[in-house]
Amino acid sequence: MAYTPTKRMKKTLLGGGAIVVLAGLNAPAALSFAEDRYHAYKIDQPAYKARYGSWKRVDIPEEYRTNAIHAALLHTGKVLIVAGSGNDEQHFDEGTFDTVLWDPESNAFQKIPTPEDFFCGGHAALPDGRLLVAGGTARYEVLDDKVERAGGGMRVKNENPDKPLTLKKGTVFRSPSGAEYVSRFDVTVPRAKREFEVDYFKSGRMKPWKTKVTAAEARVFVESLTEGPQAVTTEAAQYEIEGLKGKAADNAYGLAEKITMDKQDFQGIRAAYEFDPVAEKYIRVDPMKEARWYPTLVGLEDGRVLAVSGLDDVGAILPGDNEIYDPKTKKWSRGPFHYFPTYPALFLTKGGKLFYPGANAGYGPADKGRVPGVWDLRKNTFTEVGGLTDTDETETAASLMLPPAQDQKVMILGGGGVGESKKSTARTAIVDLKADSPLFEKGPDLPQGTRYLNSVIMPDDTVFTTGGSKDYRGRGASNILKAQFYDPRTNAFEEAAAPTVGRNYHSEALLLPDGRVATFGSDSLYGDKDNTKLGRFEQRMEVYTPPSLHGKGERPVIGAGPKDVVRGGSATFEVSDPARIATARLMRPSAVTHTTDVEQRSVELGLRKGRGGVTVELPDDSTLVPPGWYMLFVTDTDGTPSEAKWVRVG
Repeated sequence: MAYTPTKRMKKTLLGGGAIVVLAGLNAPAALSFAEDRYHAYKIDQPAYKARYGSWKRVDIPEEYRTNAIHAALLHTGKVLIVAGSGNDEQHFDEGTFDTVLWDPESNAFQKIPTPEDFFCGGHAALPDGRLLVAGGTARYEVLDDKVERAGGGMRVKNENPDKPLTLKKGTVFRSPSGAEYVSRFDVTVPRAKREFEVDYFKSGRMKPWKTKVTAAEARVFVESLTEGPQAVTTEAAQYEIEGLKGKAADNAYGLAEKITMDKQDFQGIRAAYEFDPVAEKYIRVDPMKEARWYPTLVGLEDGRVLAVSGLDDVGAILPGDNEIYDPKTKKWSRGPFHYFPTYPALFLTKGGKLFYPGANAGYGPADKGRVPGVWDLRKNTFTEVGGLTDTDETETAASLMLPPAQDQKVMILGGGGVGESKKSTARTAIVDLKADSPLFEKGPDLPQGTRYLNSVIMPDDTVFTTGGSKDYRGRGASNILKAQFYDPRTNAFEEAAAPTVGRNYHSEALLLPDGRVATFGSDSLYGDKDNTKLGRFEQRMEVYTPPSLHGKGERPVIGAGPKDVVRGGSATFEVSDPARIATARLMRPSAVTHTTDVEQRSVELGLRKGRGGVTVELPDDSTLVPPGWYMLFVTDTDGTPSEAKWVRVG
C-alpha cells in the first residue's frame, strides 16, 4: 500500500516557504512548485520505497561525462561505457573517440584509450570474459539537401597474383571521359588468385600446364572531385588509378558502381577488438570480412560469436552476408546467409537455433526482414512465427528471453514504425518456443505506446522496464517518465518508481552485481515540445534500487565457493541462513545498445540446502548456458536477492 500523508502534513508541506512563493508567482506555477515538493517528499518515504523502489543520480566528474551509446557489464563488476564519436560529427572529424570504465561499487571512473570509432558497432561476451567489439563508423551520413558531390562505391580490381594492392585515402580514379573521383578511405585488395589448369589435345595427350589468374576485388567509397550533378553516372566503366605505373597500372583498375547525388548513409568499418577487463585495454584482432555499422553480435553455444547485418562500407544495408568470430583463432569465417534489418534481436534457444522476435533498430525497408521466426543456423532455414500484432511497429521495440531461460519464452515490448514514423505501440506479446507450432500470444499492454523501452531481467524472475518515448527520438517532448515490473508468473505489470531522467534513442539499462539497475544515455532529436530547439545528448546516469532492497531485513550473502562451475554438475557455496533461500539463478551480464540486448539471460539452477550453505545444480545444455562468466544470485523467501558472486562456465 502506498504511503499517504495526513492532511496536516500536506498543509505543512504547502505552507511556510510555499506561501512566500505564492505571493510572487501566478497560481499555476505556485501549484506546480508545491506539487513537486510534495512528490519529492512522498517518494523519499520508506513505505513508498518498499513498494515502488527508488532512483538516485550518479555523481560523475565532468571529465568522465560521455555520450553513452553502448554499455556492457564485465566480470570484474565494472561497466564499459562506449561512446566512440558519440553521434557527434565534430568528435568524428577530430578523431576523438571515447570509452569510460565505471566501477559502481566505488563510483570510480577512468578513461580508456579508444583506437577506432566504435560508435554504433556491436559487442558480445567471450568465454574468457573479454568483450568482443566489432564494427563502428567510417563516415557520417550526408542528407539529400547537403550532398554537394556525387558519391558511391568503386570496386578496385587487382590482377597481380604476387602481391596485394594498397591504396591510400585520397587515391584518384579517372574515367575514360576524364571525370575524376577520390577515395575517402584506405583500401587493400588481396593478391589475385592463381590457378593451374591441365588441358588436353583431342588425341588425349596432355598439354603443358596452363595458368589462370582471377582478379581479387575490394570496394571503397569515392566522391567526385568536382561539385554538382555532372559527375553522376550509372554506366559501367573501367577507371584508371592515378599514381600507378608500368605493370602495376596494367594489373589494377577501378569499376564504378552507381555514383549519385542521393543521400549518403553512415558507413561501417571492419575493425574488431577484444576488450580485456583485467588489463583494461582494447586488443586488436583480425577485422571482419564485411564493414558493419549497426550490427548485432550474438554469442553461440560453442563460444563463437555471430555478426549479423549492418550498413557496409558504402552505406548500403548488407544483403545477408553474416560471419562468425572464433575466439580461439581470433579470425572470422563466413556464416549462414540471411537478411535482417540492422540491430536485429536474436536469441540463442535450445538446440542452437536463433529466434528473431521482429524487434530491430534503425535501417532496412519496411517490407523486408520484419517477420519473426526461428533461424536454424546449421540448415540455414528460417521458419516464420505468426500471431504478432502491430507488425509494422517492431522497430525500436524491446525484447528479451523471459526468465527462467528454461521456459524458452520470448517477449517483445512496444516499438514503432520504420524510420522517423510517429507511430508507437503499447503492445506486448509472448511466444512459447517449446510449443509444437509456436505462435505469439498477446501480453498486457504497456501504459502507452512506447519506443526505446529498456527492459532488464531481475534476480527474482521479474522484468524491470523503464523509459522510452512515444514519438521518434523523444520528438515533441514525448519522453515517458515511467517504470514498471512485468511478472511472468502473473502476466501483468506493476508500477515502479518513476525515473527523473528521460531516455529514448541511444539509451541503455543493465543489471548491476548488487541487484540495482543502471540507466545511461538518451539522444533526443529536439529539446522542446514544439520541436524548435535541437536536443542535447543526456549524459546523466541514474540507478534504480528495487523494492526488494528497501527495508526487508538482511540480504542473503554468498560466501566461499568455486569460481569455475561445470554444466551438468553441481557446486556448493557458503550462504548465510540457507534455510530461507528460495531460488538460485545464473545471470549472464548485459551488453546493450539501441534497445538491443541479446546477451542477458537468467538460468534456473537446481537447489539443495545444507548446513551452512547451498548446492546448486547446472543444466547440461550449452545452448541454455553458453560458455562464459555469469552472476550467481540467490533469493530468499521474501524475494530479497543476494549480491552476485561471479562464476565461470567452461
